[in-house]
Amino acid sequence: MEKYSVFDCSMIELDKHHSDRKGNLTVVQNGDTLPFDVKRVYYLYDVPGGESRGAHAHRDLSQFMVAASGSFRVTLDDGKVKRSFFLNRPYQGLYIKPGIWRDLDDFSSGAVCMVLASDVYKKEDYIRNYDEFLEFREISNDTSVKRL
Repeated sequence: MEKYSVFDCSMIELDKHHSDRKGNLTVVQNGDTLPFDVKRVYYLYDVPGGESRGAHAHRDLSQFMVAASGSFRVTLDDGKVKRSFFLNRPYQGLYIKPGIWRDLDDFSSGAVCMVLASDVYKKEDYIRNYDEFLEFREISNDTSVKRL
């Protein structure tokens, strides 16, 4: 399996359709909008102030995260480099490739994190221990991580 870096993950701007009287509409469509077909959608909300979410990686799953409401920060880590993204627009999202550790924090009041995933939930796809993640990435635990 290819080992992606944090630089393979990127923000994707979605089409935004505006109407002065009726608000905005953004569409995500399989086979068109994202580089994978969506097989699962879930969302995080009511995250208490100061709390964080995530703290895991996926072996095979790709994800697209959107701040459907409010804002939050996503920090990606490939074992060598950390890169942070601030999500705060419902027409932009972060494309996260497999094998990347992610932490979510700095949730605003009322924030909703919507996640579109490339597969259904599979417990065996999760890596929840950072040392196991480094083993998966074939990285020595004494390597210092560079933050961007």
